[in-house]
Amino acid sequence: MTDAARAAWRGHRWLGLVARLYLAGVFLYACWHKILDPAAFALDVATYQFLPLSLINLFALCLPWIELVAGALMLVGWRTRAAALLVASLMLIFMTALGWALAHGMQLSCGCFAAGAAGHESLISWWTMGRDAAWLGLAVYVLGAGLAVAAIRRSARAARMQADLSRIDPDGPEV
Repeated sequence: MTDAARAAWRGHRWLGLVARLYLAGVFLYACWHKILDPAAFALDVATYQFLPLSLINLFALCLPWIELVAGALMLVGWRTRAAALLVASLMLIFMTALGWALAHGMQLSCGCFAAGAAGHESLISWWTMGRDAAWLGLAVYVLGAGLAVAAIRRSARAARMQADLSRIDPDGPEV
């Protein structure tokens, strides 16, 4: 299958939609407890020992709203490529923090979906890293599927313009 045929495959649109809606749900669900209880989330962030203490509260206050924006954009399908790039960037940041904690042998809650202080979440593991890597892959797929759809649209627009140009009389308008 050629690159053009792969990009033109109509299934990308549907798989991209499913991936986009799934990621929207993940990010909207993930931001909820963080917005409702930023102090508990700040405690989760602090346990990673990754950020300086002076940045923990700011991070704990801003990140949930960034996740909310990313999830909402993915949900409604507006600026999808930008939202997918944001989600992919966040996943890379999360995976960096997870890798840091795992490499240092830390036993802590992820802090992704519920405050670890409340005991609602299991400890981080390489499975957590694998899950985040899968979500990163979905975000990259949504980004790529969006680019493929945009390329198809550009190619269709170029074909229409070429057809319009071929209908124009090369001698110019009649007087």
